[in-house]
Amino acid sequence: MAVVLRLQRIGKRTQPHYRMVAIEKTRGPHGVPIEVIGHYNPKADKVAQKVTVNIEKYEGWIKNGAQASDTVSSLFSKAKKAAKAAVSAPVQK
Repeated sequence: MAVVLRLQRIGKRTQPHYRMVAIEKTRGPHGVPIEVIGHYNPKADKVAQKVTVNIEKYEGWIKNGAQASDTVSSLFSKAKKAAKAAVSAPVQK
């Protein structure tokens, strides 16, 4: 069973929204995923709102041999940078 991490489109025609899923490679684009690890909303304004990823689940699947698509890996790196920036940003009063 080859598992891949890829995007699965949901939402309306003019309102795209994607799930980041762990799914068998042979499943179609609307197949039942093994696990949902995050979401991607391309129409959001901020990066933190565009991408939400459960980092522990993502890294767990990668450690177990799952292959991430190019898009998912780039979105994960952007989400990780945004999370680090949010943690290191000073609190404004």
